[in-house]
Amino acid sequence: MTTQFRTDRRVAIVTGGSRGIGRQVAQRLAADGFAVVVGYAGGKDAAEDVVRAIETAGGTAFAARADVGDETEVAALFDRAEAVYGGVDTVVHAAGRMLLSPVAELDLGELDSLYRTNVRGTFAVGQQAARRLRRGGALVNFSSSVVGLAFPGYGGYAASKGAVEALTLILARELRGRDVTVNAVAPGPTATDLFLHGKDEETVARLAAQPPLERLGTPEDIAGVVSFLAGPEGRWVNGQVLRANGGII
Repeated sequence: MTTQFRTDRRVAIVTGGSRGIGRQVAQRLAADGFAVVVGYAGGKDAAEDVVRAIETAGGTAFAARADVGDETEVAALFDRAEAVYGGVDTVVHAAGRMLLSPVAELDLGELDSLYRTNVRGTFAVGQQAARRLRRGGALVNFSSSVVGLAFPGYGGYAASKGAVEALTLILARELRGRDVTVNAVAPGPTATDLFLHGKDEETVARLAAQPPLERLGTPEDIAGVVSFLAGPEGRWVNGQVLRANGGII
């Protein structure tokens, strides 16, 4: 049972916070002084490990399960954040799925599952963020640089992230007068387990060589961009997609 208390810290919810980029974002925001809710779908042990790492470093966090495609569970996640910490200031929606297939061979049942997380999930999280973020707050969604790169095999995934980008701009405009920013981060090839899975060394090396900086991104690179958007220096950035990809496009 999570201890009930209020905090003077700003409060962040990070979906997909148990692994990869989401994990690093949760730890970075905690280091920035946020009390963090580490959202996860199935990786309970991994999420609790993130919480332990944050607490060991002197931060404040707890883990909470929610399927981002289920609006009831998403609402309960926000309810719990408000009950424990007293409110929500930043939402980072890092939960997502990837599906690779040529369009002609795409299983539409798998596409529906992908869209449930990547598109419906972005709407469900965005709805709660729009209703509950306190003044001065920020919503950061995750797109992908493959929207512009148009790699073969990424049709379903890129289409889902294109929807995220459209929603981000519209929601930023709908929140006029609320003093809440809405932006998206679009990473390029980033060295996470999700990205590296199923790729041979030659493929990874080829992708790493594409940016002018000639390397893969790291979760720390992306977390730094999120930290900027969630912090005071990023308050004049709104309704934008930041392509954090080393100059690949």
